[in-house]
Amino acid sequence: MGIDISQQSRLLRKLALHAENMQSHVLHVGYLAAPDLFGVGSVFPMIATHRDVVLKIVALHRLSNEMSDLICGRTTHPINLVPGGLRNTPSGRVLSELREKLLSSIPLFTALAETILQKADALPDFHRETEFICLIHDDEYALYDGDITSTDGGRWAVEDYEGITNEFVVPYSTAKFTRHDRESYMVGALARFNLNSRHLSSSAREWASRFGLAPVCHNPFMNNIAQLVEFIHSVEDSISILDALLERGIEREKTPEVNVRPGRGIGAVDVPRGILFHDYTYDENGICTKANCVIPTNQNHNNINEDFKAFAPTLLDLPEKEIELKLEMLVRAYDPCISCSTHYLDVKWI
Repeated sequence: MGIDISQQSRLLRKLALHAENMQSHVLHVGYLAAPDLFGVGSVFPMIATHRDVVLKIVALHRLSNEMSDLICGRTTHPINLVPGGLRNTPSGRVLSELREKLLSSIPLFTALAETILQKADALPDFHRETEFICLIHDDEYALYDGDITSTDGGRWAVEDYEGITNEFVVPYSTAKFTRHDRESYMVGALARFNLNSRHLSSSAREWASRFGLAPVCHNPFMNNIAQLVEFIHSVEDSISILDALLERGIEREKTPEVNVRPGRGIGAVDVPRGILFHDYTYDENGICTKANCVIPTNQNHNNINEDFKAFAPTLLDLPEKEIELKLEMLVRAYDPCISCSTHYLDVKWI
């Protein structure tokens, strides 16, 4: 549609993406993955045994929710981001308050990360070489913008995504699967870390080192740790973005009038669970005549299956309940949609 956005809107949209990343990562690591490390079935038993840990998780999650409310208009499913900018621009005062809250969250994160580090040996030491795919950018840790890249080599324009994802159907699932150079590939925080770690903030690089996370890591369970690393990166990068916004001064901007015209638009962002493609075609009346979304969880389905094939045979000498737990942990490591991340797996023993 020929719409441009201002530098201020671009920075605010990056803040929105960081808010979503923080919110999703702390939810997954704190409420879904941490109970595995503490040897309990859910976060609720931790309230009695590790109340301080749960309170830190809740505090970081609340901050992420508040940041999403502020920038996006509500906690989930943003309504403030529109073609051309934002409906409502936060004031400089409100953004200054957000900056202080983010600064005060760093000690909370540090204490939580220290606790998780002490429990990290509960993550299985499982490695299966695979391909990792995400966005890459020459100047920043690629979330908002960039080209498609792979650990197997190559860099492609976002418009060429169909040649990368190669979607196909399988008889046992309503979800499409994807593959590229190999049988499967992985997207998400671990993929981004493997390809973009040089652009992480200083604290994020330090925490990756302390957890022994280094590229290229082929242990899918370390996706949980990559999410933890990305959380503190999002906090620190958000502070830098807020500094830039406040130094520029906040302007009240009007979103431009949209002159509808026919065409096709393709975009990609790296959201919490991995690279997300949107592809829309419009006619001269502004009617969407064709749409295609390739979501991260679907891109990971194939790789989860391949990991299961390699991981399950290594568990056969364990008790049945422990086998079930390890397989649940493998699914959760990929941080699929919430319904897939819950602590339940129906295993049929033959």
